[in-house]
Amino acid sequence: MDIHKMNFKPVNVKYEKIFLEDDSVLVVTKAKKLMEFDENTYTKLIDKEFHNGTIEVQVRSRLLADAPDFARGFIGLAFRIDEKDSAFESFYIRPTNGYSEDLVRRQRAFQYFSYPNYTFDYFREKGITKYEGAAAIDLDEWIDLKAVIQGTQGEFYINDKHVLTVKDLKLGDSKGAVGLFVDIGTQGYFKELKISYLD
Repeated sequence: MDIHKMNFKPVNVKYEKIFLEDDSVLVVTKAKKLMEFDENTYTKLIDKEFHNGTIEVQVRSRLLADAPDFARGFIGLAFRIDEKDSAFESFYIRPTNGYSEDLVRRQRAFQYFSYPNYTFDYFREKGITKYEGAAAIDLDEWIDLKAVIQGTQGEFYINDKHVLTVKDLKLGDSKGAVGLFVDIGTQGYFKELKISYLD
């Protein structure tokens, strides 16, 4: 379905529908909480609740002109978003880390987190690294993200390559909306959003 024909609600972001290289594209930029990480900053689909199934979207990330030094082009998916936008699961990428000369940063090219209690800050403080890893990605290129969700398990893919299994989704076997997530310093482009619902 054409992403321009989907109904979205912005949550701490602003968005616009544009055509880029003849494709229907949604451009999303963080609007509030500008200096806080891993917050509820997404535009979410308001048509249907998601429980189990597959979410796939192509993303492209650019840094804003005023992006801080620690910006990484954060962009990705939010899913099982509750009605109050107070809890959700997320899988996102950090494109600037894909080919970084810093080997530690290179191992942090993607991230799973769960809002509000299991942010990446929480994982870092606890020394938990199993929810992030390396990926050959970069800024300003189209990247395919896919999440396959079943019960309390998530399988995540970047450009058709399986990169992460999460067997303990932190919100459990929950339900909620699907969203397009961005974070600090990112101008995020999204197209070809496809969702299959198993139930």
